[in-house]
Amino acid sequence: MKNLRTQGKSLIVWILMGLLVLGLGGFGVTSFSGGSVEIGSVGDTKVTADEYARSLQNEINSYSRQTGQPFSMAQAQAIGLPQAVQAQLFTGAALEEQARRIGVSVGDERVRQTILEADAFTGPNGNFDRVAYAEILRRERMSEAEFEAAVRTDEARMLIQRAVVGGVTVPEAMVHQTTKWLLETRDLSWRELTEDDVSASGTSPDEETLKSWHQANAARFTAAEIRKLTYVWLTPEALAGEVDLDEKALRDLYEASIDQYRQPERRIVGRLVFSSRDEAEAAKASIDAGEQPFEAFVLQRGLTLDDVDLGEMTRQDLGAAGDAVFALEQPGVVGPVDTDLGPALFSMNAILEPVDIPFEKARADLRQEAALDRAARIIDDRSGEFEDLLAGGATLEEVADETPMQLGQIDWIAGEPAEEGSIAGYEAFREQAAQATEADFPQLTRLADGGVFALRVDQIVPPTLKPFDEVRDAVADDWRAAEIHRQLLARAEEMRVQASAAAASPGPDVSPSPDAGTSRVATPEAPEDAPRPDAAGEDPAADSGAGTGQASPAQTLAWRSETDVTRDGWIESVPAEIIARAFSIDQTGEIEVVDAGNRVFLVRLDAIGEADLTSEDALRVMDAVTARLSQTLQADLFDYYARAAQRLGGLQLNQSAINAIDAQVQ
Repeated sequence: MKNLRTQGKSLIVWILMGLLVLGLGGFGVTSFSGGSVEIGSVGDTKVTADEYARSLQNEINSYSRQTGQPFSMAQAQAIGLPQAVQAQLFTGAALEEQARRIGVSVGDERVRQTILEADAFTGPNGNFDRVAYAEILRRERMSEAEFEAAVRTDEARMLIQRAVVGGVTVPEAMVHQTTKWLLETRDLSWRELTEDDVSASGTSPDEETLKSWHQANAARFTAAEIRKLTYVWLTPEALAGEVDLDEKALRDLYEASIDQYRQPERRIVGRLVFSSRDEAEAAKASIDAGEQPFEAFVLQRGLTLDDVDLGEMTRQDLGAAGDAVFALEQPGVVGPVDTDLGPALFSMNAILEPVDIPFEKARADLRQEAALDRAARIIDDRSGEFEDLLAGGATLEEVADETPMQLGQIDWIAGEPAEEGSIAGYEAFREQAAQATEADFPQLTRLADGGVFALRVDQIVPPTLKPFDEVRDAVADDWRAAEIHRQLLARAEEMRVQASAAAASPGPDVSPSPDAGTSRVATPEAPEDAPRPDAAGEDPAADSGAGTGQASPAQTLAWRSETDVTRDGWIESVPAEIIARAFSIDQTGEIEVVDAGNRVFLVRLDAIGEADLTSEDALRVMDAVTARLSQTLQADLFDYYARAAQRLGGLQLNQSAINAIDAQVQ
């Protein structure tokens, strides 16, 4: 969730940028007496119910667009969105109260410039559109005077915010230390232990051991909850075959979608406008000479490729540049060409061949599309009939008998993938199946493709431990995997101690340390009261050579090495835990045991590479670190100031009004 507390231009963000995207009003929230109801205040500055309702709905709609599906108020409350919106509004009110108290304001020219630069009021020509401005304010039920006063207030808030955080600088030592930490490298070696390194292959647990393991690790052998459901459903696809479509309807649909079936040759084009023809010609000469690409001139102007991209263009769309661009047989740059905006270079990036699909070839797709659309409308028209039957007490079986809806049954398990064509493939069905209870009556619910369904919970089978006899082989495999993993960890610790001892006192006659075989890594496989996987009584270190006077295998390990590994680097086929552990080791030559899920490694730190803060990469990183730390410090400082301003101003909340709005927001 974005950090709402650090947004300065809150009112401008909500009003100017949100209106067009969110339908210019119509948020599904009723007006609260023209804004006279308050959700709270800071001193004499009030936060109205309309402001809160609009801001909260803006955020919910934003989440809906980001996820591509409806975002409910319940979900918003689960992530604390209402509280975040309230915090932003009361922060703005505290700043406004501070501005009022100390007499901070801005002039008419600043208000005028802010409105002229607002994207929400920009017309097709890129300039301020007076008609759009008036229309948006009308839909928002705001007069120009009210809106301009709000902009003036918000600009005053910004003056205070800039004054609070404007002098923040990041200590140079902090930047250097952070950059050193980020750019530091490691040379490391590792060795993976496998089943060949331990004696677990010979273990053979008895039945009592396996039964105890089955009970101690019940979660791994428990069947998931099963919901036995009966349902009726009807989709456009199921009804499409019964829809009659005449030739005229198909031809009308073809003509209505003619742009899809007939398109002239097109080019994907970018355009960069220059202030003078001489400047444009110099840029073209540099591009032709191979000195700089077209993209370099775009970046030099502070633009991105998206800013100059015109998309798919026909020869006619390009006007005076059409012939030159379409004369290119492969991507390239032409120009300068005089345009309404000035001399410009055009970058042709791709050729799109013309499209000409006759009606006869498109007929099958047209019929399918038209049939699905017609079927969806039929379902929509009959939904009232289906709902009336359910409301009248008809069972799902009776509904299936009296309507085209199809009856089905399913043993549904949350999280399991749905079979192709199954109703469980629909998100709406899965949500309903997860929430419904045996006491609920079936209700008609819509599907994303225009279909409808209703379901009934016949039985809920709770999670159940599978009988031992049914899962004995799985229990034995699980026990053996745990035993191998336990022995690998123990063996790895033994080898770590031996290798460390060998490094400290090299010689042909090295005995392991007294703590050899004592693992520094706990195994999470089973609780403390679970039976030990080594119940068969075997000693995993019996063949290690400990106490024999012979050189330990740990002294001759086949290590693999990597140099100059960064914190965000990766090593092919090696878990990320290896690199993370290498960066947690402080002393070169130190060896650690890494438990990476079902794999066990020994990791040795060979060298620490200090960062060169004079390199170009380091300078770029320092710039980024400075910017990030500066933003963080400014945000924290502003947060402290805003909290203090709220306390000094006297923050008051109207919780009943807040609850009323929360209940109405959809």
